[in-house]
Amino acid sequence: MDHPNTSVVRYFIISGISDVPMIHTITFLMVLLIYLLTFGGNLTLLLLVCLDPQLHTPMYFFLCNLSIVDITCSTNNLSNILLSFLSGDNTVSVLRCMVQILVFLSLTCGELLILAAMSYDRYMAICNPLHYHMIMNGRICTLLAAICWVMGTVESIPIFLELLHFSCYESNIVNHFFCDIMPVLKMSCSDTHFLDLYILTVGVLISAFCPFLMTFVSYVFIIVTILKIRSTTGRRKAFYTCSSHLTVVVLLYTTLAVQYMRPHSMVNLDSNKLISLFNTAALPILNPLIYSLRNKDIKAAFRRRMRFSLLPI
Repeated sequence: MDHPNTSVVRYFIISGISDVPMIHTITFLMVLLIYLLTFGGNLTLLLLVCLDPQLHTPMYFFLCNLSIVDITCSTNNLSNILLSFLSGDNTVSVLRCMVQILVFLSLTCGELLILAAMSYDRYMAICNPLHYHMIMNGRICTLLAAICWVMGTVESIPIFLELLHFSCYESNIVNHFFCDIMPVLKMSCSDTHFLDLYILTVGVLISAFCPFLMTFVSYVFIIVTILKIRSTTGRRKAFYTCSSHLTVVVLLYTTLAVQYMRPHSMVNLDSNKLISLFNTAALPILNPLIYSLRNKDIKAAFRRRMRFSLLPI
Protein backbone atom coordinates (compact mmCIF):
# COMPACT_ATOMS: atom_id res chain seq x y z
CA MET A 1 0.00 0.00 0.00
CA ASP A 2 1.37 3.44 -0.95
CA HIS A 3 1.76 6.24 1.58
CA PRO A 4 2.22 9.48 -0.40
CA ASN A 5 2.62 11.68 2.69
CA THR A 6 5.37 9.62 4.34
CA SER A 7 9.11 10.12 4.54
CA VAL A 8 12.24 8.91 6.26
CA VAL A 9 12.36 10.59 9.68
CA ARG A 10 15.70 11.66 11.16
CA TYR A 11 14.35 13.26 14.31
CA PHE A 12 11.10 13.52 16.28
CA ILE A 13 9.33 16.53 17.75
CA ILE A 14 7.87 15.91 21.22
CA SER A 15 4.56 17.78 21.41
CA GLY A 16 4.51 17.85 25.22
CA ILE A 17 1.53 17.88 27.55
CA SER A 18 -0.15 20.93 26.01
CA ASP A 19 0.17 23.02 22.83
CA VAL A 20 -0.84 26.23 24.62
CA PRO A 21 2.30 28.42 25.10
CA MET A 22 0.82 30.24 28.09
CA ILE A 23 0.84 27.15 30.28
CA HIS A 24 4.33 25.92 29.31
CA THR A 25 5.84 27.61 32.36
CA ILE A 26 3.16 26.16 34.65
CA THR A 27 3.73 22.73 33.12
CA PHE A 28 7.48 23.01 33.61
CA LEU A 29 7.13 24.06 37.26
CA MET A 30 4.60 21.30 37.93
CA VAL A 31 6.79 18.62 36.31
CA LEU A 32 9.90 19.94 38.07
CA LEU A 33 8.13 19.79 41.43
CA ILE A 34 6.90 16.26 40.69
CA TYR A 35 10.37 15.14 39.69
CA LEU A 36 12.04 16.68 42.75
CA LEU A 37 9.46 15.06 45.06
CA THR A 38 9.92 11.71 43.31
CA PHE A 39 13.70 11.91 43.41
CA GLY A 40 13.82 13.22 46.99
CA GLY A 41 11.23 10.80 48.38
CA ASN A 42 12.72 7.68 46.82
CA LEU A 43 16.30 8.74 47.57
CA THR A 44 15.37 9.34 51.21
CA LEU A 45 13.82 5.88 51.36
CA LEU A 46 16.93 4.36 49.79
CA LEU A 47 19.28 6.08 52.22
CA LEU A 48 17.08 5.21 55.19
CA VAL A 49 17.08 1.51 54.32
CA CYS A 50 20.85 1.51 53.65
CA LEU A 51 21.75 3.35 56.87
CA ASP A 52 19.40 1.60 59.32
CA PRO A 53 20.45 -2.01 60.12
CA GLN A 54 16.95 -2.88 61.33
CA LEU A 55 15.65 -2.35 57.77
CA HIS A 56 18.12 -4.81 56.24
CA THR A 57 15.40 -7.33 55.46
CA PRO A 58 14.18 -8.85 52.16
CA MET A 59 11.10 -6.64 51.99
CA TYR A 60 13.10 -3.42 52.21
CA PHE A 61 15.76 -4.80 49.85
CA PHE A 62 13.08 -5.17 47.17
CA LEU A 63 11.66 -1.79 48.14
CA CYS A 64 15.07 -0.25 47.39
CA ASN A 65 14.97 -1.83 43.93
CA LEU A 66 11.50 -0.36 43.45
CA SER A 67 12.80 3.09 44.42
CA ILE A 68 15.63 2.81 41.90
CA VAL A 69 13.07 1.94 39.21
CA ASP A 70 10.94 4.95 40.16
CA ILE A 71 13.87 7.40 40.09
CA THR A 72 15.17 6.09 36.75
CA CYS A 73 11.73 5.95 35.15
CA SER A 74 10.86 9.49 36.20
CA THR A 75 14.21 10.77 34.90
CA ASN A 76 13.70 8.96 31.60
CA ASN A 77 10.11 10.07 31.03
CA LEU A 78 10.11 13.62 32.38
CA SER A 79 13.50 14.73 31.03
CA ASN A 80 12.05 15.84 27.66
CA ILE A 81 9.71 18.36 29.29
CA LEU A 82 12.42 19.79 31.53
CA LEU A 83 15.15 19.94 28.87
CA SER A 84 12.89 21.34 26.13
CA PHE A 85 11.76 24.19 28.39
CA LEU A 86 15.31 25.09 29.41
CA SER A 87 16.84 24.80 25.93
CA GLY A 88 13.82 25.67 23.77
CA ASP A 89 14.49 22.55 21.70
CA ASN A 90 11.80 19.87 21.77
CA THR A 91 13.39 17.59 19.16
CA VAL A 92 14.99 14.21 19.83
CA SER A 93 16.94 11.96 17.51
CA VAL A 94 15.33 8.73 16.35
CA LEU A 95 17.92 6.68 18.22
CA ARG A 96 17.41 8.61 21.46
CA CYS A 97 13.65 8.18 21.10
CA MET A 98 14.00 4.41 20.65
CA VAL A 99 16.39 4.19 23.60
CA GLN A 100 13.85 6.06 25.72
CA ILE A 101 11.20 3.53 24.74
CA LEU A 102 13.59 0.67 25.58
CA VAL A 103 14.39 2.12 29.02
CA PHE A 104 10.73 2.77 29.84
CA LEU A 105 9.56 -0.71 28.78
CA SER A 106 12.47 -2.39 30.57
CA LEU A 107 11.74 -0.52 33.79
CA THR A 108 8.01 -1.22 33.58
CA CYS A 109 8.55 -4.96 33.04
CA GLY A 110 11.17 -4.98 35.79
CA GLU A 111 8.85 -3.16 38.19
CA LEU A 112 6.07 -5.72 37.68
CA LEU A 113 8.53 -8.54 38.37
CA ILE A 114 9.90 -6.79 41.47
CA LEU A 115 6.35 -6.39 42.79
CA ALA A 116 5.79 -10.10 42.13
CA ALA A 117 8.99 -10.92 44.05
CA MET A 118 7.76 -8.71 46.90
CA SER A 119 4.46 -10.60 46.95
CA TYR A 120 6.38 -13.89 47.19
CA ASP A 121 8.37 -12.42 50.07
CA ARG A 122 5.13 -11.49 51.86
CA TYR A 123 3.77 -14.98 51.16
CA MET A 124 6.83 -16.60 52.78
CA ALA A 125 6.72 -14.22 55.75
CA ILE A 126 3.04 -14.84 56.52
CA CYS A 127 2.43 -18.40 55.29
CA ASN A 128 5.78 -19.98 56.12
CA PRO A 129 7.33 -17.86 58.91
CA LEU A 130 9.46 -20.65 60.43
CA HIS A 131 11.48 -21.08 57.24
CA TYR A 132 11.29 -17.44 56.08
CA HIS A 133 14.81 -16.31 56.99
CA MET A 134 16.33 -19.55 55.73
CA ILE A 135 14.63 -19.33 52.32
CA MET A 136 14.66 -15.55 51.80
CA ASN A 137 18.37 -15.15 52.50
CA GLY A 138 20.62 -12.51 50.95
CA ARG A 139 21.73 -14.75 48.07
CA ILE A 140 18.17 -15.63 47.03
CA CYS A 141 17.02 -12.00 47.26
CA THR A 142 19.94 -10.80 45.14
CA LEU A 143 19.26 -13.52 42.59
CA LEU A 144 15.55 -12.64 42.39
CA ALA A 145 16.34 -8.94 41.96
CA ALA A 146 18.90 -9.69 39.23
CA ILE A 147 16.36 -11.86 37.39
CA CYS A 148 13.80 -9.03 37.53
CA TRP A 149 16.23 -6.49 36.05
CA VAL A 150 17.61 -8.83 33.37
CA MET A 151 14.23 -10.19 32.27
CA GLY A 152 12.77 -6.71 32.04
CA THR A 153 15.56 -5.68 29.68
CA VAL A 154 15.58 -8.89 27.62
CA GLU A 155 11.82 -8.74 27.03
CA SER A 156 12.09 -5.16 25.72
CA ILE A 157 15.09 -5.54 23.39
CA PRO A 158 13.12 -7.14 20.48
CA ILE A 159 10.76 -4.13 20.47
CA PHE A 160 13.74 -1.77 20.39
CA LEU A 161 15.39 -3.65 17.50
CA GLU A 162 12.16 -3.79 15.50
CA LEU A 163 11.54 -0.06 15.96
CA LEU A 164 15.03 0.67 14.63
CA HIS A 165 14.05 -1.02 11.37
CA PHE A 166 10.98 1.17 10.81
CA SER A 167 11.56 2.91 7.49
CA CYS A 168 8.90 5.60 7.30
CA TYR A 169 6.46 7.66 9.34
CA GLU A 170 3.38 9.66 8.44
CA SER A 171 4.60 12.42 10.75
CA ASN A 172 7.56 13.18 12.98
CA ILE A 173 5.48 14.77 15.76
CA VAL A 174 5.15 12.49 18.79
CA ASN A 175 1.83 13.29 20.45
CA HIS A 176 3.15 12.71 23.97
CA PHE A 177 5.51 14.24 26.53
CA PHE A 178 8.06 11.45 26.00
CA CYS A 179 8.77 8.71 23.46
CA ASP A 180 6.27 5.95 24.21
CA ILE A 181 5.51 2.88 22.15
CA MET A 182 1.87 3.71 21.36
CA PRO A 183 2.31 7.17 19.74
CA VAL A 184 5.29 5.89 17.72
CA LEU A 185 3.23 2.97 16.39
CA LYS A 186 0.43 5.39 15.58
CA MET A 187 2.78 7.47 13.42
CA SER A 188 4.46 4.62 11.61
CA CYS A 189 3.51 3.49 8.12
CA SER A 190 5.82 0.46 8.41
CA ASP A 191 4.45 -3.01 9.01
CA THR A 192 3.60 -3.24 12.72
CA HIS A 193 2.11 -6.75 12.74
CA PHE A 194 5.16 -8.27 14.45
CA LEU A 195 5.13 -5.65 17.18
CA ASP A 196 1.37 -5.97 17.66
CA LEU A 197 1.75 -9.74 18.07
CA TYR A 198 4.84 -9.39 20.29
CA ILE A 199 3.19 -6.82 22.56
CA LEU A 200 0.11 -9.05 22.87
CA THR A 201 2.02 -12.26 23.61
CA VAL A 202 5.21 -11.23 25.38
CA GLY A 203 4.13 -7.79 26.58
CA VAL A 204 0.69 -8.66 27.91
CA LEU A 205 0.68 -12.42 28.49
CA ILE A 206 4.25 -12.82 29.78
CA SER A 207 5.55 -9.46 31.03
CA ALA A 208 2.26 -8.38 32.63
CA PHE A 209 0.02 -11.41 33.17
CA CYS A 210 2.66 -13.77 34.62
CA PRO A 211 3.77 -11.33 37.35
CA PHE A 212 0.11 -10.51 37.98
CA LEU A 213 -0.71 -14.23 38.31
CA MET A 214 2.22 -14.76 40.69
CA THR A 215 1.08 -11.79 42.78
CA PHE A 216 -2.56 -12.90 42.72
CA VAL A 217 -1.78 -16.49 43.75
CA SER A 218 0.52 -15.26 46.54
CA TYR A 219 -2.24 -13.06 47.95
CA VAL A 220 -4.80 -15.86 47.71
CA PHE A 221 -2.60 -17.96 50.00
CA ILE A 222 -1.89 -14.91 52.19
CA ILE A 223 -5.60 -14.11 52.63
CA VAL A 224 -6.42 -17.77 53.38
CA THR A 225 -3.67 -17.87 56.00
CA ILE A 226 -4.79 -14.57 57.56
CA LEU A 227 -8.38 -15.79 57.82
CA LYS A 228 -7.16 -18.84 59.74
CA ILE A 229 -5.60 -16.63 62.42
CA ARG A 230 -7.94 -16.71 65.41
CA SER A 231 -7.13 -13.41 67.07
CA THR A 232 -8.32 -10.15 65.53
CA THR A 233 -5.06 -8.49 66.49
CA GLY A 234 -3.06 -11.19 64.74
CA ARG A 235 -5.13 -10.90 61.55
CA ARG A 236 -4.80 -7.12 61.57
CA LYS A 237 -1.04 -7.28 62.09
CA ALA A 238 -0.58 -9.85 59.31
CA PHE A 239 -2.62 -7.84 56.82
CA TYR A 240 -0.86 -4.63 57.84
CA THR A 241 2.51 -6.05 56.74
CA CYS A 242 1.32 -6.43 53.12
CA SER A 243 -1.27 -3.64 52.79
CA SER A 244 1.25 -1.10 51.42
CA HIS A 245 2.49 -3.49 48.75
CA LEU A 246 -1.08 -4.43 47.79
CA THR A 247 -2.02 -0.76 47.40
CA VAL A 248 0.92 -0.12 45.03
CA VAL A 249 0.10 -3.26 43.01
CA VAL A 250 -3.54 -2.27 42.51
CA LEU A 251 -2.65 1.28 41.44
CA LEU A 252 0.06 0.21 38.99
CA TYR A 253 -1.87 -2.61 37.32
CA THR A 254 -4.98 -0.46 37.00
CA THR A 255 -3.16 2.36 35.19
CA LEU A 256 -1.21 -0.03 32.94
CA ALA A 257 -4.38 -1.92 31.99
CA VAL A 258 -6.22 1.27 31.06
CA GLN A 259 -3.24 2.62 29.13
CA TYR A 260 -1.83 -0.34 27.23
CA MET A 261 -4.28 -3.23 27.07
CA ARG A 262 -5.89 -1.94 23.89
CA PRO A 263 -4.97 -2.25 20.20
CA HIS A 264 -2.89 0.78 19.21
CA SER A 265 -5.51 1.69 16.57
CA MET A 266 -8.02 2.29 19.39
CA VAL A 267 -5.74 4.36 21.61
CA ASN A 268 -6.65 7.98 22.29
CA LEU A 269 -3.26 9.64 22.65
CA ASP A 270 -4.57 12.78 24.36
CA SER A 271 -6.21 10.79 27.15
CA ASN A 272 -3.13 8.56 27.33
CA LYS A 273 -1.03 11.60 28.23
CA LEU A 274 -2.96 12.11 31.46
CA ILE A 275 -2.78 8.40 32.33
CA SER A 276 0.95 8.37 31.55
CA LEU A 277 1.50 11.44 33.71
CA PHE A 278 -0.13 9.66 36.63
CA ASN A 279 1.75 6.43 35.92
CA THR A 280 5.19 7.99 35.47
CA ALA A 281 4.89 10.96 37.84
CA ALA A 282 2.25 10.44 40.52
CA LEU A 283 2.88 6.75 41.25
CA PRO A 284 6.63 7.16 41.93
CA ILE A 285 5.70 9.87 44.44
CA LEU A 286 3.01 7.72 46.03
CA ASN A 287 5.28 4.69 46.49
CA PRO A 288 7.54 6.18 49.20
CA LEU A 289 4.55 7.93 50.78
CA ILE A 290 2.51 4.73 50.95
CA TYR A 291 5.40 2.72 52.36
CA SER A 292 6.31 5.48 54.82
CA LEU A 293 2.92 6.55 56.12
CA ARG A 294 1.60 2.99 56.41
CA ASN A 295 4.77 1.41 57.78
CA LYS A 296 5.80 1.61 61.43
CA ASP A 297 9.33 0.33 60.73
CA ILE A 298 10.04 3.12 58.24
CA LYS A 299 8.69 5.80 60.57
CA ALA A 300 10.66 4.40 63.51
CA ALA A 301 13.85 4.27 61.42
CA PHE A 302 13.30 7.86 60.31
CA ARG A 303 12.94 9.00 63.92
CA ARG A 304 16.12 7.12 64.87
CA ARG A 305 18.05 8.76 62.02
CA MET A 306 16.74 12.18 63.00
CA ARG A 307 17.73 11.71 66.65
CA PHE A 308 21.15 10.46 65.60
CA SER A 309 21.72 13.45 63.30
CA LEU A 310 20.72 15.88 66.07
CA LEU A 311 23.11 14.41 68.64
CA PRO A 312 26.07 16.70 69.45
CA ILE A 313 29.39 15.54 68.05
